[in-house]
Amino acid sequence: MTDRMAQAGAAHVRTYLGTPTGLKQAAVHEIATGLKAVLADVFALYIKTKNFHWHMSGRHFRDYHLLLDEQGEQIFAMTDPLAERARKIGGTTLHSVGEIGRLTKVADNDAEYVTPEDMLAELREDNLALTARLRAVHGVCDEGHDVATASLLETWIDETERRTWFLFEATRPAFGGND
Repeated sequence: MTDRMAQAGAAHVRTYLGTPTGLKQAAVHEIATGLKAVLADVFALYIKTKNFHWHMSGRHFRDYHLLLDEQGEQIFAMTDPLAERARKIGGTTLHSVGEIGRLTKVADNDAEYVTPEDMLAELREDNLALTARLRAVHGVCDEGHDVATASLLETWIDETERRTWFLFEATRPAFGGND
Protein backbone atom coordinates (compact mmCIF):
# COMPACT_ATOMS: atom_id res chain seq x y z
CA MET A 1 0.00 0.00 0.00
CA THR A 2 1.40 3.38 -0.96
CA ASP A 3 1.54 6.36 1.37
CA ARG A 4 -1.05 8.12 -0.74
CA MET A 5 -3.45 5.15 -0.48
CA ALA A 6 -2.95 5.01 3.29
CA GLN A 7 -3.69 8.74 3.60
CA ALA A 8 -6.81 8.37 1.45
CA GLY A 9 -7.98 5.46 3.60
CA ALA A 10 -7.38 7.44 6.79
CA ALA A 11 -9.33 10.39 5.39
CA HIS A 12 -12.20 8.05 4.46
CA VAL A 13 -12.27 6.62 7.98
CA ARG A 14 -12.28 10.11 9.54
CA THR A 15 -15.11 11.19 7.21
CA TYR A 16 -17.36 8.16 7.57
CA LEU A 17 -16.36 6.54 10.86
CA GLY A 18 -14.85 9.42 12.80
CA THR A 19 -16.34 10.33 16.15
CA PRO A 20 -15.98 13.74 17.79
CA THR A 21 -13.49 13.56 20.65
CA GLY A 22 -11.27 15.87 22.62
CA LEU A 23 -8.32 13.57 22.02
CA LYS A 24 -5.66 14.43 19.47
CA GLN A 25 -5.85 12.46 16.22
CA ALA A 26 -2.41 10.91 16.77
CA ALA A 27 -3.50 9.70 20.23
CA VAL A 28 -6.72 8.25 18.79
CA HIS A 29 -4.71 6.33 16.21
CA GLU A 30 -2.20 4.96 18.75
CA ILE A 31 -4.86 4.03 21.31
CA ALA A 32 -7.17 2.41 18.75
CA THR A 33 -4.22 0.45 17.32
CA GLY A 34 -3.37 -0.80 20.81
CA LEU A 35 -6.98 -1.70 21.55
CA LYS A 36 -7.24 -3.59 18.26
CA ALA A 37 -4.16 -5.68 19.10
CA VAL A 38 -5.44 -6.39 22.62
CA LEU A 39 -8.84 -7.33 21.19
CA ALA A 40 -7.15 -9.83 18.87
CA ASP A 41 -5.38 -11.36 21.87
CA VAL A 42 -8.61 -11.46 23.86
CA PHE A 43 -10.46 -13.30 21.08
CA ALA A 44 -7.58 -15.78 20.70
CA LEU A 45 -7.36 -16.32 24.47
CA TYR A 46 -11.13 -16.84 24.61
CA ILE A 47 -10.98 -19.57 21.95
CA LYS A 48 -8.00 -21.23 23.63
CA THR A 49 -9.71 -21.12 27.02
CA LYS A 50 -12.87 -22.69 25.57
CA ASN A 51 -10.79 -25.29 23.70
CA PHE A 52 -9.20 -26.36 26.98
CA HIS A 53 -12.59 -26.20 28.75
CA TRP A 54 -14.08 -28.55 26.14
CA HIS A 55 -11.13 -30.96 26.21
CA MET A 56 -10.51 -31.05 29.96
CA SER A 57 -10.17 -34.49 31.54
CA GLY A 58 -8.87 -36.11 34.69
CA ARG A 59 -9.58 -36.28 38.39
CA HIS A 60 -10.15 -32.51 38.74
CA PHE A 61 -12.36 -32.38 35.66
CA ARG A 62 -15.34 -30.68 37.25
CA ASP A 63 -13.34 -27.98 39.03
CA TYR A 64 -11.14 -27.17 36.03
CA HIS A 65 -14.01 -27.41 33.55
CA LEU A 66 -16.04 -24.90 35.57
CA LEU A 67 -13.02 -22.65 36.20
CA LEU A 68 -12.27 -22.40 32.48
CA ASP A 69 -15.93 -21.83 31.66
CA GLU A 70 -16.04 -18.93 34.13
CA GLN A 71 -12.78 -17.52 32.80
CA GLY A 72 -13.96 -17.86 29.21
CA GLU A 73 -17.12 -15.88 29.98
CA GLN A 74 -15.06 -13.17 31.64
CA ILE A 75 -12.67 -12.97 28.71
CA PHE A 76 -15.48 -12.85 26.15
CA ALA A 77 -17.16 -10.07 28.14
CA MET A 78 -14.17 -7.85 27.33
CA THR A 79 -14.63 -8.03 23.55
CA ASP A 80 -17.51 -5.65 22.89
CA PRO A 81 -16.37 -2.91 25.31
CA LEU A 82 -12.85 -3.08 23.81
CA ALA A 83 -14.13 -2.71 20.25
CA GLU A 84 -16.69 -0.06 21.14
CA ARG A 85 -14.12 1.98 23.04
CA ALA A 86 -11.97 2.21 19.92
CA ARG A 87 -15.02 3.38 17.95
CA LYS A 88 -16.11 5.86 20.66
CA ILE A 89 -12.86 7.76 20.33
CA GLY A 90 -12.99 7.77 16.53
CA GLY A 91 -10.79 4.77 15.75
CA THR A 92 -11.54 1.49 14.08
CA THR A 93 -11.41 -2.05 15.37
CA LEU A 94 -11.12 -5.62 14.09
CA HIS A 95 -12.75 -6.56 10.80
CA SER A 96 -12.16 -10.30 10.46
CA VAL A 97 -10.87 -13.56 11.85
CA GLY A 98 -7.87 -13.14 9.53
CA GLU A 99 -7.03 -9.84 11.18
CA ILE A 100 -7.22 -11.51 14.59
CA GLY A 101 -4.76 -14.15 13.36
CA ARG A 102 -2.36 -11.51 12.06
CA LEU A 103 -2.45 -9.36 15.21
CA THR A 104 -2.63 -11.83 18.09
CA LYS A 105 0.39 -12.84 20.12
CA VAL A 106 -1.48 -15.74 21.74
CA ALA A 107 -0.14 -19.00 20.34
CA ASP A 108 -2.57 -21.64 19.10
CA ASN A 109 -2.65 -25.07 20.67
CA ASP A 110 -4.13 -27.58 18.24
CA ALA A 111 -2.81 -30.67 20.00
CA GLU A 112 -5.21 -33.60 20.17
CA TYR A 113 -4.43 -34.05 23.86
CA VAL A 114 -2.96 -31.70 26.44
CA THR A 115 -2.66 -32.64 30.09
CA PRO A 116 -4.82 -30.62 32.46
CA GLU A 117 -1.72 -29.27 34.17
CA ASP A 118 -0.25 -28.13 30.87
CA MET A 119 -3.55 -26.51 29.87
CA LEU A 120 -3.69 -24.49 33.06
CA ALA A 121 -0.01 -23.56 32.91
CA GLU A 122 -0.33 -22.41 29.29
CA LEU A 123 -3.39 -20.30 30.08
CA ARG A 124 -1.61 -18.86 33.12
CA GLU A 125 1.25 -17.68 30.92
CA ASP A 126 -1.14 -16.34 28.27
CA ASN A 127 -3.03 -14.35 30.89
CA LEU A 128 0.22 -13.05 32.34
CA ALA A 129 1.27 -11.89 28.86
CA LEU A 130 -2.15 -10.29 28.31
CA THR A 131 -1.67 -8.31 31.52
CA ALA A 132 1.60 -6.93 30.14
CA ARG A 133 -0.08 -5.93 26.86
CA LEU A 134 -2.96 -4.27 28.71
CA ARG A 135 -0.45 -2.29 30.77
CA ALA A 136 1.39 -1.22 27.62
CA VAL A 137 -1.83 0.14 26.09
CA HIS A 138 -2.59 1.82 29.41
CA GLY A 139 0.71 3.69 29.02
CA VAL A 140 -0.36 4.83 25.54
CA CYS A 141 -3.65 6.05 27.03
CA ASP A 142 -1.78 7.96 29.72
CA GLU A 143 0.36 9.67 27.08
CA GLY A 144 -2.76 10.56 25.06
CA HIS A 145 -4.69 11.75 28.15
CA ASP A 146 -7.45 9.16 27.59
CA VAL A 147 -8.55 8.52 31.15
CA ALA A 148 -11.74 6.66 30.19
CA THR A 149 -9.90 3.97 28.22
CA ALA A 150 -7.24 3.79 30.93
CA SER A 151 -9.97 3.19 33.52
CA LEU A 152 -11.46 0.30 31.51
CA LEU A 153 -7.99 -1.19 31.08
CA GLU A 154 -7.39 -1.02 34.83
CA THR A 155 -10.48 -3.16 35.43
CA TRP A 156 -9.37 -5.69 32.81
CA ILE A 157 -5.85 -5.76 34.23
CA ASP A 158 -7.32 -6.61 37.64
CA GLU A 159 -9.54 -9.35 36.16
CA THR A 160 -6.65 -10.80 34.16
CA GLU A 161 -4.41 -10.81 37.24
CA ARG A 162 -7.16 -12.68 39.12
CA ARG A 163 -7.37 -15.30 36.36
CA THR A 164 -3.58 -15.65 36.45
CA TRP A 165 -3.67 -16.07 40.23
CA PHE A 166 -6.35 -18.79 40.08
CA LEU A 167 -4.47 -20.65 37.34
CA PHE A 168 -1.22 -20.34 39.32
CA GLU A 169 -2.83 -21.74 42.46
CA ALA A 170 -4.40 -24.59 40.49
CA THR A 171 -0.98 -25.60 39.13
CA ARG A 172 1.00 -25.17 42.37
CA PRO A 173 2.44 -28.41 43.76
CA ALA A 174 0.43 -29.75 46.71
CA PHE A 175 3.25 -29.17 49.18
CA GLY A 176 5.56 -27.00 47.18
CA GLY A 177 6.73 -23.46 46.90
CA ASN A 178 6.06 -20.87 44.25
CA ASP A 179 7.95 -22.56 41.39
